[in-house]
Amino acid sequence: MSYQFTVSPDFTPDHLSGWYIFNTWLQKQTDLAIHLEMYNDFHSQRAAIQADKIDLIYANPFDAAMLVREKAFLPLVKAEGAADEALIVVSADSPYDDVADLNPGIRVAYTEDPDVRLMGMIMLEPGDLDSSNIMPVMADNYVLVAKYLLKNQADVGIFLAEAYDDLSAMIKSQLKVLVRSQISVIHHALMIGPKLQDKRAAIQQLLVDMANDEKGSGVLKSLGFNTWQKVADEEMEFMIDLMDTLNT
Repeated sequence: MSYQFTVSPDFTPDHLSGWYIFNTWLQKQTDLAIHLEMYNDFHSQRAAIQADKIDLIYANPFDAAMLVREKAFLPLVKAEGAADEALIVVSADSPYDDVADLNPGIRVAYTEDPDVRLMGMIMLEPGDLDSSNIMPVMADNYVLVAKYLLKNQADVGIFLAEAYDDLSAMIKSQLKVLVRSQISVIHHALMIGPKLQDKRAAIQQLLVDMANDEKGSGVLKSLGFNTWQKVADEEMEFMIDLMDTLNT
């Protein structure tokens, strides 16, 4: 039997090859036929989830609630020390130095990444801004968000902090961060679907021990991670409840 693995479309493009390397490593370690399928956007990935085509997923926090509550997924691990944080960014020559200075009608660039957009919109509230009084500028990725700011096609950009940090020094020198979230408990997680759950404990232990093996450690580095950390069911429920609270 074959299983399908996918990764939330908001991953940093620099690590694309790393996920294929990780999938190969996982196949060898588990002796399971695991196929990595990457989706270009959240819409197509969610369609695959709804059609029960996904068995293993590195999921963003927003989708975790749907995966647990509607599709009976369970958490495996998260990247140790990693948390999803959002940034509000403007161009370096922007007249804005504080979110409170922003005015209704500004052009806000963001991606389809739901948890980052949610956090970003919350951080815009001190400027009395919400979805009803901004002009959204949709971008396929965070590089394009930066491009829209630099080309004056947007006034403000909402970034995943990790994606912003991975931009080149030259691009970042032309941008200015107004605020960075400090929630610290929202994170992506590797999650396992119903068809694989009889192997959950074994796969979870394999991943937690991954950094202790020279080859496994190298695979983790290709993803930009140091080690995997076990995610308990209670921790996942807490994060889902927090996302629900932020979304109301």
